[in-house]
Amino acid sequence: MDTKPSVDVVILAVSTLYKNPDKKEKDKASEWLLHLQSSVHAWSISDEILHKKPDLESCYFAAQTMRTKIQKSFHELPLEVHAPLRDSLLEYISQINEGTSTIITTQLCIALSDLILQMQSWSRAPLDLINRFSNHSYLWPLVEVLTVLPEELENKAVRLGENRRLEVLDDLKQCSPMVLEFLTHCCSTHANNLNENTHIVARTLRCFTSWVSVGAISLLDLSDSDNVVINLAFQILDFKPHEGKQSTGALCDAATECICTLLQCLEDNNNQQELEHYLFSNIMKLEESYHISVANEDQSRSIDYCRLFTELAESFLEKIVSNSSPNQTHYAIKVLDMALMCVGHHDYEVAEITFHLWYVLSEELYQKNSKELTEMFKPYIERLITALCRHCQMEPDCEGLLFEGDEFKDFRLKVSGLIKDVVFIVGSSSCFKQMFINLQIEGVTWDQSEAALFVMQAVAKNVIPTEGEVVPKVTEAILNIPSSTHIAVRYTSVLLLGELSEWIEKHPQVLDPVLNFLVQGLSVEGLAGAAATALQNICVTCNKWMSRHVSVMMQLLRQVDTLPVSSNAVIGLLKGVATIFSGIPHSEITPLLRELCEMQLTPLAKLIEYNIQPVKGSPNDPVLWLDRLSAVLRNVSIHNVAVGEVHPCKAVVLHIWPIIAATFDRYQGDVRIMERCCRSVRYMLRSASQEVPEILSSLVVPMVRIYKEHKHSCLLYVGSILVDEYATDPQCVGGLLEMLQEFLEPTFQMLQEENGLRNYPDTVDDFFRLCARFIQRSPVRFLKFSALVAIFQCALLGACLDHKEANMSVMKFFHDLINQGMSGQGSPDFAERNRLVKELLEQYGQMLVTGLLQACVFHLHSYMLSEVADVFLQLLDFSRETTSKWIADGLDSLPKRHGVGLVIATPAQLNEVLLALIRSHTAKSITYALKELIQLYR
Repeated sequence: MDTKPSVDVVILAVSTLYKNPDKKEKDKASEWLLHLQSSVHAWSISDEILHKKPDLESCYFAAQTMRTKIQKSFHELPLEVHAPLRDSLLEYISQINEGTSTIITTQLCIALSDLILQMQSWSRAPLDLINRFSNHSYLWPLVEVLTVLPEELENKAVRLGENRRLEVLDDLKQCSPMVLEFLTHCCSTHANNLNENTHIVARTLRCFTSWVSVGAISLLDLSDSDNVVINLAFQILDFKPHEGKQSTGALCDAATECICTLLQCLEDNNNQQELEHYLFSNIMKLEESYHISVANEDQSRSIDYCRLFTELAESFLEKIVSNSSPNQTHYAIKVLDMALMCVGHHDYEVAEITFHLWYVLSEELYQKNSKELTEMFKPYIERLITALCRHCQMEPDCEGLLFEGDEFKDFRLKVSGLIKDVVFIVGSSSCFKQMFINLQIEGVTWDQSEAALFVMQAVAKNVIPTEGEVVPKVTEAILNIPSSTHIAVRYTSVLLLGELSEWIEKHPQVLDPVLNFLVQGLSVEGLAGAAATALQNICVTCNKWMSRHVSVMMQLLRQVDTLPVSSNAVIGLLKGVATIFSGIPHSEITPLLRELCEMQLTPLAKLIEYNIQPVKGSPNDPVLWLDRLSAVLRNVSIHNVAVGEVHPCKAVVLHIWPIIAATFDRYQGDVRIMERCCRSVRYMLRSASQEVPEILSSLVVPMVRIYKEHKHSCLLYVGSILVDEYATDPQCVGGLLEMLQEFLEPTFQMLQEENGLRNYPDTVDDFFRLCARFIQRSPVRFLKFSALVAIFQCALLGACLDHKEANMSVMKFFHDLINQGMSGQGSPDFAERNRLVKELLEQYGQMLVTGLLQACVFHLHSYMLSEVADVFLQLLDFSRETTSKWIADGLDSLPKRHGVGLVIATPAQLNEVLLALIRSHTAKSITYALKELIQLYR
């Protein structure tokens, strides 16, 4: 936007965005306003609108724009404008009153906070704000700014860098006594009438919480139990209406957050014993208030108390476990009873809050690996599992099954995961046995039975396969379950059988009746999906016993589409049957596999022959049949093919290919179908493993032709499979390099578009995976490839791409390329590989290192650094001396100051990073060094 628009035009555009019913006009206004926000004119326009105050929407747009510009574009402003901008913001905030929209107030407060963080000349800003606004009739804006200031300090979107963050944090610590005094004054002034002053008291508590969470208010300053703010928080939480003690939910939430934050800070400050005991004793006193919330069915308060008990337990957990013994337990262990009390709440949402506590406890006990210690905590986990079993009970009047997406079903899945993690404390067999006992209690209802079976299903895989007391009785009971039993009980029982597949594998005498039972279940509406899942598990686990049942399973698959099973369940059955083939003589595999594939190919061929329009999710969808074909080919595993023996899959692959080729041709413009088609080709090639070179040319030619026209990245992926399987064959590698050459022009054309790398991450991912496979399988030919330099330069650009999978493929390409100059030193081609890699790095090594450092600092997420570290390690191992110089020069190229004059990184800090990098001998230590570097810039 070259020229500054008038304020009236901007106000009209905002009005169009919010009020014009014409969607096209709204979209045009939105695009124009976004363009304005990115321009330098946005500063003055926002300022003028906020002074003019034309309407709510325009003021919100101006406030939000001001906040965004300060947060992301502060460098646009010269130093002499900083003070006037500050004064303008302070003036806006001074005009806020009870009638001002809260969303505008929040945006202005965040804008002022971000200005404080980046305006180095404004020190002790909180003191200035308190002095200016503490006598204002409306305190909320002051408290709001003081609240969001520490929060914005932790906001990585404000790229302050570690040095400035520490500088600001130190400044906040210097201001904390006066801030604490101000907050204390607010609490003292407004605590006498909490109901009328709910808003300001809740905001005061949140402000206190914000300062504590970043360490601006030290726990050392709070060791005195007379702290007014903390005492007020407990006063609010001590909810006893019969004694006249009551407060609103908003206050209770704010008080809970305050105390939970203190507990979290205590975990990192173990020497604050006075505060620790004070918090412990006061939280434990809240048990009565919790019971009152339960009696009043005030779930919001129950959740708050549950959070407090759970957070208290987590903060003490390490001490509880480390300082407990059979003779003497740690005093805080009683808090586990409080957490279990909350697990006993009638609503499962309250119980779910405690889940992380039990995960952490199980991890602590697993790491300690002490039988005596585990035995001590066994009663707690037994009570936990009993309570969870009760929570898993379905509603007694429920007539069917839980449906996908149901919140209660999701909760049960979380329960299952938790039980699997903690069950070692009580023993899987013991838990299984207890649930079986529960099933036999007189008068047990269907919903109680189903919940017990559900818990048994969660632990069944961990039951010792040789167990001979309970599992045989359970299996027999399930096999004899009456058809009149509630569908949910039968459904869970069937899934339980599938989870017992390892036990069944050790007790083959029950296999026949189990299979008969499950096959019958396939025809029952509601049970079919569970039966299919159970059959898949048993086929995979018991495949050495299943070969005699192949004919039955094949007959079942011939009529599978007449059964009430989902497409996913059918795929599961196909997977299971395909795994059985590994236990069949090779001579018998080919006809069976061919028939299994033919079941999927015949309907696919008809769709192509009759040119039937695809309908997603229906039998007329080619994806349905391609997915099934992939499931078969992926799970066929042929072992011990003798030298000279024809691979059992070869004839099947040669039979499949013409139909797949026709599918390629018919649906080449449909990316969804093409992706599934490529997946089928992938597993087709893998199943026969280097045994079908005769289809290479007939496969590559259409792939290249379709890629040039439609640029489906999945075709590049198939190319990488071909390279992986055949590039070690001297007769094939030339043709594969020609394929790569054909792929280059359309690929580079896409990636060289504006934002091409960002817009086509799948292409980046698949292209560099293809190149990496060439490096692995035919390194010398690839290192001599005429387009290597162009590919390398493209990879340098891709190093900045913040798409995880795409960036991993780029880094893998660099890693494997450098590795070829070092690995296999005894091989005949080592000297040539070493020379070729060395020549490439002499030309582009500095560019690579500088690019990687800049990618880490400015573009990549911190979780992506480990792959970059692998590349650095390869470079250091290849030549530590040369790479050290490249790293030094790369670090020197990084900016040392922000555009607003703030120091980002000192020479000493960069030197520390340099030394850490060049002295590293593991990718882990390099990752740590890179994280230290990026902290300076973010």
